[in-house]
Amino acid sequence: MSLLSEIRKPVEKEMDKFESFFNRTMKSDIPLLKIILNYILRRKGKQMRPLLVFLTAGLNGRISESTYIAATMIELLHTASLVHDDVVDDAHERRGALSVNALWNSKIAVLVGDYMLSKGMLISVEHGRYDMLEIISEAVNSMAEGELLQLQKSRKLNIKEEDYFKIIISKTAALIAACTATGARSVTEDHDTVQIMKDLGENIGIAFQIRDDLLDYETNGLTGKIVGNDIKERKITLPLIHALELASYSEKRHILSIVRSRKKTKNEINQVIQFVKVSGGLEYTENKMNQYRDKSLAILDSYPDSAVKDSIRRFINYTTSRSK
Repeated sequence: MSLLSEIRKPVEKEMDKFESFFNRTMKSDIPLLKIILNYILRRKGKQMRPLLVFLTAGLNGRISESTYIAATMIELLHTASLVHDDVVDDAHERRGALSVNALWNSKIAVLVGDYMLSKGMLISVEHGRYDMLEIISEAVNSMAEGELLQLQKSRKLNIKEEDYFKIIISKTAALIAACTATGARSVTEDHDTVQIMKDLGENIGIAFQIRDDLLDYETNGLTGKIVGNDIKERKITLPLIHALELASYSEKRHILSIVRSRKKTKNEINQVIQFVKVSGGLEYTENKMNQYRDKSLAILDSYPDSAVKDSIRRFINYTTSRSK
């Protein structure tokens, strides 16, 4: 049994029920939309975000219909953001399969993403869950700002550590924080509890993204990403930011000229990877990741022991030790 299957155990029945609940929302009478939605459903990932919604709800109360609504809204937002990201990045693959924009076109992909976002809003309105809609709308707003900040900084390749954290808090961490906040909100009206769970999610999200960025420098062959893919795409992440801060002017100039280049050789990508490794960029980044992991575990420690608490602890450790 995989680690994720073990983590799911306390909410396994709810996750199975969620599957059909979510599939019902992804239906349309428009033939083209029906085909695309079915294609997206067949390629669904690990559903880590809905899982976090159910676990957080179980940690703070009794899972109810509101929890299914929260998980559905989160999964719609996450799926829509992936479809939109592929358009922004001009990506032709997602999870080893062709992206929506590659199979159809960018205009259709944007509209499908918009459809899923609006579907999430409608579900919350239909059930009168304006409180959860507010949490998720804040996350959407933050994610858009983070994406624009990243695009702005990437053009000039002048990302500092402060910018990096601002970007990942606005993007990845905002969505994970929305998972834990809506999960809690689905079972309690206590604002302090919801805020504590939002903080938990933000710390998990930051650690999750840092781990993602470290994977780009690992050569174990198990990652879903191509090694050095961020470098290919001219994305400057924390390992490289730290290495550049320690570099001499000429070394920094040379490395940035490689990153800036649109066509990089394998040798040039390896040069950047080696530069980061020799500069201690990976160790520095791993220490930062572990700080946020430990912050989230400390928040969890304030809760009494339970199967759900144990699963969330495993979830946190999984996010910082995963190989893909």
